[in-house]
Amino acid sequence: MLLLRPTSNKRFIASHLPDVELRSGSIGDPESLRQAMAGITHVIHCAGATKAGRIAEFYDANQAGTRNVVSAVNEHASQVQRVVHISSIAAAGPALPEKPAREEDTPRPVSEYGKSKLAGEMEVTNHCRPDYVILRPPPVYGPRDAELLRLFRAVKTHLRPRLSGAQALSLVFVRDLAEAVVTCLTHLAAAGRTYFVAAREVVTARAIAEEIASQMNVWTLPLPLPTALVWSMCLAQELASRLTGKPNVLSLQKFAELRAPGWVCAPTRLERETGCICATTLKAGISETLSWYRQHNWL
Repeated sequence: MLLLRPTSNKRFIASHLPDVELRSGSIGDPESLRQAMAGITHVIHCAGATKAGRIAEFYDANQAGTRNVVSAVNEHASQVQRVVHISSIAAAGPALPEKPAREEDTPRPVSEYGKSKLAGEMEVTNHCRPDYVILRPPPVYGPRDAELLRLFRAVKTHLRPRLSGAQALSLVFVRDLAEAVVTCLTHLAAAGRTYFVAAREVVTARAIAEEIASQMNVWTLPLPLPTALVWSMCLAQELASRLTGKPNVLSLQKFAELRAPGWVCAPTRLERETGCICATTLKAGISETLSWYRQHNWL
C-alpha cells in the first residue's frame, strides 16, 4: 500500500501504481492516517520537510507529522509489526572522519532542520508501541535528485564551485538506502535500534565535483565561494522564500550545516547487526546518476 497526498507528483512512479494499492492521506491529517493504517503490518515513514519557508514548518512536518503517524500506528498496534522511520544525519550533528558519528553519541544538531528531525525521532522512541527502527542517512544522491543536478549543471558550464575548507562527507546512494529500509522492515536484530546508513567511503564536495567532471569529460575552473558569500547567498534565498512562499534548500538554516567541518558517520552497527552494506562507490553512483540525467534530458 502506498499513501500519497492528493497533490503528490506521481510522474516517476506512475508505471508502478497499477501494482500497488493507493490510499490518499497526509501526515498533517490524523484521520486520513488512521484510515490508511487499516490492514497494514509494516510501515515505512519517509515523509518530511527538508526545506521550509518558516522554521515552524520543519516541526509541523518532521515532529508533529511523525507524532500523527505514531498515533495512527498505535491505534492499530495489534496488527502493525514494525515501523521504519527515516530520520537524518542532521539529527545527530556534525562529525569528522577521525571521530565519525555513532549511534551512541549524544545528538548535537546545528540547524532547526536537524533539531526537528531529532524531535521526530523522540516521538518514535518515546511513544511508538510496535517495534520500530530509526535510520539516519547522510545526503542521499542518485537518479531523480534535483539538488545534485545543480552541481552537474555547474560542471557542464566548466565551473567547479568550492566552499572554503574541505568539509568531509558521508553519502549514501539511493538504492543502497532503499535496500537498508527493506532489510530493517523485518530483520529481528534491528528492532528498537537506530542506524546510520552510509557508504564507508568518505568524500568531499571537491571530490564529488571532480568525479562529475571526469565522467562528463569536461575541464573545469574552481569557483571559490568564501564563507561570507555563502552566508549572503543563504540570506538572500531565505528572504526570497519568505516573499514568494516557495521554500528553498538554501537558507540560513542550511548555512549552519554548510559551515560545519564535516558530516561523517560510521555505518558499522548497521553492517554488523543486519549484514546490510551500502556498497555503491562515489564513482559508480555518479556514473549511474549521470546516465539517468542524460537519458531523461536533465542535462
